[in-house]
Amino acid sequence: MSDLIEAFREYLTINRGLSKNSISAYIADIEQFEASLKKGLLKVDSSDVINFLGRFKNARTLNRKLSSINTFYNFCKELEFANIELNLQSSKIPASLPNFLEHNEIMKAVESIEAKNWLGLRDRALLLFLYATGVRVSEAVNAKRQDLEGNWLKVRFAKGEKERLVPIARVAQFALELYLRERRDSEPYLFVNYLKKPLSRISVFKITKKYLGVSPHVLRHSYASSLIIGGADLRVVQELLGHSSLITTQIYTHIQKPHLKETIEKYHPLGKFEN
Repeated sequence: MSDLIEAFREYLTINRGLSKNSISAYIADIEQFEASLKKGLLKVDSSDVINFLGRFKNARTLNRKLSSINTFYNFCKELEFANIELNLQSSKIPASLPNFLEHNEIMKAVESIEAKNWLGLRDRALLLFLYATGVRVSEAVNAKRQDLEGNWLKVRFAKGEKERLVPIARVAQFALELYLRERRDSEPYLFVNYLKKPLSRISVFKITKKYLGVSPHVLRHSYASSLIIGGADLRVVQELLGHSSLITTQIYTHIQKPHLKETIEKYHPLGKFEN
């Protein structure tokens, strides 16, 4: 054990008054983190921590490891060993994995919508919009015409009042253009009800429930899942979803394993896992 980690043990024992089991857990986490590094503990940055945490899929394990690392660097700062600012926060992660729909399921539902008037066109455009952008329901109902910038959507009402740009697939753009053209009004909001007033969150829920049997948030999960399955980098998905912490985005990594295995089995000459 290094002198630095030994000093950390004494700090946890004397200054924090923790139990032997808690101290052992903290020390084990820091030693595991140190073993993952190609440099010293006092030369790390946030990317080193993120790469380390990327090894763990269980939410509780992730948050425990991060808590140990934060405690260690708070100790280093307090005793003036180093002044490392990691700016990583633990996130609440669902106890169960998110439900998501396959691409074919969503597109089949979209194609089943009777677009005899602008309301039908709205429903079709809304489903494609949610699936093509992965926005939250609150972001969808607050989206305005002016937020469409070519092939991009400017999300202005994200959590924490952060703005982000999200690309929109051409099929969703076309559905929006057709719907807005048939609507024939100057209302700034993208999605409105039959009175041409902004659509409510409850109305969006009813629409997705009607055609897909799920809540709008499942389309957000489906968007993220489709990206992960397609090979998108987790940090890119984090940016597109507007997650403040990569740990929140980690819930989608459960999708990678079966598809990675299928890819090897299909394309690699030695890709047989069973006789």
